[in-house]
Amino acid sequence: MTVPMSVQENIRTLDSHGIAGREIARRLGVSRDSVTKDTVQQDYSPKPPTPVLRPAGSGLTGFEDTIELWLGEDQQRPRKQRHTAQRVFDRLVAERDYLGSYSPVQRFVKKWKGQHRQVGEGFTELVWPAGTAQVDFGQAEAIVTGVRQVLHIFVVTVPFSHMRFVQAYRGETSECV
Repeated sequence: MTVPMSVQENIRTLDSHGIAGREIARRLGVSRDSVTKDTVQQDYSPKPPTPVLRPAGSGLTGFEDTIELWLGEDQQRPRKQRHTAQRVFDRLVAERDYLGSYSPVQRFVKKWKGQHRQVGEGFTELVWPAGTAQVDFGQAEAIVTGVRQVLHIFVVTVPFSHMRFVQAYRGETSECV
């Protein structure tokens, strides 16, 4: 039987006050084993499942050297002329009588390209979590009641939703914000 969380909290509270385990069990009406378990346990987070490795070998066994040779030669070619995973798969089927599926080829090519990426190649992942915003002031000339004036433009951009808020003021003060 599982002890409710509120009872577990009461067990830990009474234990922190120095009350004996038998007394806690008697007061709360739970077994002494439950009291012992809840006073010893520090982390109540569930344990993540451990991945199970499949015992079978890959369908690519014996073809890795060929793929690495092709991809290694591609490093000297222009980017648009390099092998894609689909092209590697097609060549394996046509030239090497590969009978496996496309997925292991795709995973192997992706892993190989990730390990052999050259400096400056790739991109930086931009993450805009909800709740962040960018704020800035700019300037613009406008004609207000027939008079040319420089106005200060207050711009708020929320990248997560791509929303913008723009307002023109006569100055840049904290009251504008």
